[in-house]
Amino acid sequence: MDSLTHLALGACMGEAFAGNKLGRKAMIWGAVAQSAPDIDFIGSFFLDTPGDLIAHRGFTHSILFALMITPVMAYFAERWHRPHNISFLKWSLFFGVVILAHIFIDAFNNYGVGWWEPFSHDRMSFNSIYVADPFFSIPPALAIIAMIYLPKRSRYVKICWQWGLGLSALYLIYCLGNKYYIDTKVRSILADKKIAYTQYFTTPAPLQNWLWFIVAGNDQGFHVGFRSVFEDQPSTEFQYFPRNDSLLQDMDEEKELIQLKQFSQGFYTVEKWGDTLVFNDLRFGQIIGWQDPKEKFVFHYFLHQPGWNNLVVQRGRFKSWNWQVFKDFIRRIFRD
Repeated sequence: MDSLTHLALGACMGEAFAGNKLGRKAMIWGAVAQSAPDIDFIGSFFLDTPGDLIAHRGFTHSILFALMITPVMAYFAERWHRPHNISFLKWSLFFGVVILAHIFIDAFNNYGVGWWEPFSHDRMSFNSIYVADPFFSIPPALAIIAMIYLPKRSRYVKICWQWGLGLSALYLIYCLGNKYYIDTKVRSILADKKIAYTQYFTTPAPLQNWLWFIVAGNDQGFHVGFRSVFEDQPSTEFQYFPRNDSLLQDMDEEKELIQLKQFSQGFYTVEKWGDTLVFNDLRFGQIIGWQDPKEKFVFHYFLHQPGWNNLVVQRGRFKSWNWQVFKDFIRRIFRD
């Protein structure tokens, strides 16, 4: 999830843990702990783009990192707040739960999380919720705003963090339900269309959980489309994109390409734009693909042009958006 969402969730968890003993300092500890795995942003200052893509949500989002950082944070918190009646064990349990919650929630996005680093480079990704979904983020955000302004001993403080965490948890379960429904429907449609595939995933389109992006294919290419949970149409239209591995035949051993292939988990295509080779990671969707099925993919990396690859994961995500595109997006969600 995005950083602000993690801060809000952590603050709610901190208040739940020790708000009655530490006051608003508890929210600060929760926010800090929930943000700890994102310390990997430091890598962007000295790694090239492919290396940074691999490092992000890598070791600092692993179970091993959580086990290592938890006692360190517990040690400093226990000493900082003396005298108090919160034991080192309780601090450890608190920080452990908050940090593990971070890496667990991040696994619901399509980026993938390195839970098993450094022993395995496989990424966990449930592809069930968009990385910045306001319907998930708003409840804890409103809760911390209310808790900041409420009197410390107000009985409504407890209600705030309970609702903030509870509504987000319920929404996450709702998203899993949508994921199951979409996958069941799409796999049936693919079978009816006799589309063979060895690789498959679905993930929500931006900012919501009702319109889903679909990719199904193999080492030759991928069928790409969109489907809404509200849609009654018996079928879904797909656009085919060939993988074009032949364009990479002179680059197979280059570190840049090896890292990009590892990061994409095999969901990639290659295109030639003029005299430039472009590597597309399909997992991040198309810019406005629900409107134009031939649109560019959000993640397009210019091979051998490192200076052109800033913000590669979200390149042009909302570049083409305007009020009309937004209205078309809403219509596409609720199309029956």
